[in-house]
Amino acid sequence: MQVTNVLTRNLERSIAAKQEMLKDHVQNEIFSTAVNQVIKRYKNGGRLYIAGNGGSAADAQHLAAEFVSKLACDRAPLPAEALTVDSSILTAIGNDYGYEQIFSRQLLGKATKNDIFLGITTSGNSENILNALNACKSCNIPSLLFTGHDGGKAKELADYCIIAPGVTTAAIQELHIVLAHSLCECVEIELFKE
Repeated sequence: MQVTNVLTRNLERSIAAKQEMLKDHVQNEIFSTAVNQVIKRYKNGGRLYIAGNGGSAADAQHLAAEFVSKLACDRAPLPAEALTVDSSILTAIGNDYGYEQIFSRQLLGKATKNDIFLGITTSGNSENILNALNACKSCNIPSLLFTGHDGGKAKELADYCIIAPGVTTAAIQELHIVLAHSLCECVEIELFKE
């Protein structure tokens, strides 16, 4: 194995996925509309809930940290919560109701009318994300989805579905981070512009 060949291949895949996203005006418009919905929710005292599995769970925690701490400017904290971090809640729900309910049950117990949910799933088929998106409908809160491939079953359930192009899970996840940082930066600019 030549390390430089692997690195070159992965950089080329990452660049190609980002270039494809850059040219996708439909996805960019959906993203813009979703950003405005998050801003509206924050202006009305809402909170952003975020969930994912595996690497997407780490992305959920990463994004929640950016909102609560800061990304690009010194500002007041914004309420955001990754639904992936409380091991007692996760294991209780997983044990009593099944792993596929770990996010939906939290949303049903926590979400209020001004909140919004972001699900992150590269496949678009994670059962616990599908159930969380359905819970959003029950809670009457909007849902945003970062996904990949063809969007899976989740694309039909989310109010705002952003499908990151990419032939590998890694390239899709990299785009999810770009989307997450862009979301946070846009919210900061709108809510804290000087």
